[in-house]
Amino acid sequence: MSRRIKLLFVLFGLLLFLLGACTDSAYYLQAARGQYAILEKRQPIAELLSGTTIDSQRKAELARILQIRDFATTQLALPDNASYRSYVELDRPYPIWNVVAAPALSLKPKTWCFPIAGCVSYRGYFSKSAAKSFAQSLQDENYDTLVAGVPAYSTLSWFDDPVLSSFSHWPAASIARLIFHELAHQQLYLTGDSAFNEAFATSVGIAGTRLWLSQYGSAEERRQFAIQLEREVAFVNWTNSLRQQLADLYASSLSDQEKLTRKNNLFAAAHLQYQALKNSWGGYGGYDNWVKTLNNARLASLQTYRRLLPAFNRLFEENQRNFSRYYQACKELSKKSTEQRRQFLASLQPTPQPTTRENP
Repeated sequence: MSRRIKLLFVLFGLLLFLLGACTDSAYYLQAARGQYAILEKRQPIAELLSGTTIDSQRKAELARILQIRDFATTQLALPDNASYRSYVELDRPYPIWNVVAAPALSLKPKTWCFPIAGCVSYRGYFSKSAAKSFAQSLQDENYDTLVAGVPAYSTLSWFDDPVLSSFSHWPAASIARLIFHELAHQQLYLTGDSAFNEAFATSVGIAGTRLWLSQYGSAEERRQFAIQLEREVAFVNWTNSLRQQLADLYASSLSDQEKLTRKNNLFAAAHLQYQALKNSWGGYGGYDNWVKTLNNARLASLQTYRRLLPAFNRLFEENQRNFSRYYQACKELSKKSTEQRRQFLASLQPTPQPTTRENP
């Protein structure tokens, strides 16, 4: 099996090299090496559960994950394969770090195009130092940047994705949501449309976790998940308000220097507004690190995941919360042109409520 994996990665790396720009060969090589290093360490969870190499707590965590994985196939109609049926103990907190960038006076993220994933609004590195180095090169070009650790990712069925130590210890609902999200990428992935892909997967993750909790979760777990979703909505509404203020500012006729000054003022005011939001949650600080380094890149990354989510949630409801029907509806939508998809999803989006705000 090891020899087979090595051969696959030689071919995979060669393919990426041939399809990619020559100047990106080092990037593709680190991606191939990083992916191979993870796959080489995989251990079947079933074998770990029957052996003596891990303690009872880790066995309980992995047994719960297998139950969640089976639920994904039997109840959510997600792919039935070997993904998330093996385990890898990492030597670092995250498998990869994503770099997101946006111009200093724009909320539109920079995109990169790859042979398999198409054009996406992030660039992943298996080394934090490499990610930070690349982010610095973008900052030198006057981009706002974000370097974010990613606990899991999907290889889109090219390989059997393992459970990673970066998330195996999480609460059950969070693990379920993540696994359902990543398997949703295997279910449907539209090359070159990050917003479509992430909103679809996010909707599956949320709806699937609700169903899982209804059957296997405790009343307290269901209550905590509902609170989490309420906080997410409030947080996204807060960021949307900030985004709109920034978009108005960037589109104005002010000089670039004046825009930069007012941008900084808006971010300073946003930190105060966040403190008020945090106080309304009883001091919950789950978003503190996110807000600490608030910039255009952070807002762009959140928008990729959340902008179309209300439309996908409504489409799920219109398909009677039937996952198979929902997947088929989304697949049909993915076949439409970009403009047709945009118009259809816009028709499902809730009408934004007018807000009043002070000038920066």
